[in-house]
Amino acid sequence: MARANSHYNPDVAILKHEESDIPELVESLGHDALVLVLDGIQDPHNLGAILRTADCAGVDFVVITKRRSAPVTETVRRIACGGAESVPIVLANNLRNALEKLKACGVWVAGTSDHKTSSSIYNANLKGPLAIVMGAEGDGIRHLTGETCDFLVRIPMLGSVPCLNVSVATGVCLFEALRQRGVR
Repeated sequence: MARANSHYNPDVAILKHEESDIPELVESLGHDALVLVLDGIQDPHNLGAILRTADCAGVDFVVITKRRSAPVTETVRRIACGGAESVPIVLANNLRNALEKLKACGVWVAGTSDHKTSSSIYNANLKGPLAIVMGAEGDGIRHLTGETCDFLVRIPMLGSVPCLNVSVATGVCLFEALRQRGVR
């Protein structure tokens, strides 16, 4: 039997925007942007967990691609526990264009990658207007996405497992940004 969730209401609309809305969304904030960009997250459970975490971390909006990404379904909404309805979602036709729009608004773009040029997330400056790009399950961020980022970060891994689940990694990255910003 499914557990009841008091935060999920199927009648509440999802706040969807197009990538052309990015400048207006950033301008309307009144504070340094914290944006989450998802590059090809395909598992609906991961997307739901990420949207829940984004809401908990106070993310201003989430950018996902129209293609090669899980759509915001009933399952995603249920797993997100209200996060899918409270965090605006930008549906991008082209992720690189969306990243360029963010950069044109003064938002720094940090891609997550285990590439040799990436630095520890704990050494990166995550203050100020920031977008954090999380990559697809298994593949990570695409090559062109990584090239579009201003800098690359990684979460140090100490065990034998090479990576975290993308929803867990998203939580680590977002809450490190909050810690650096002095949010308590």
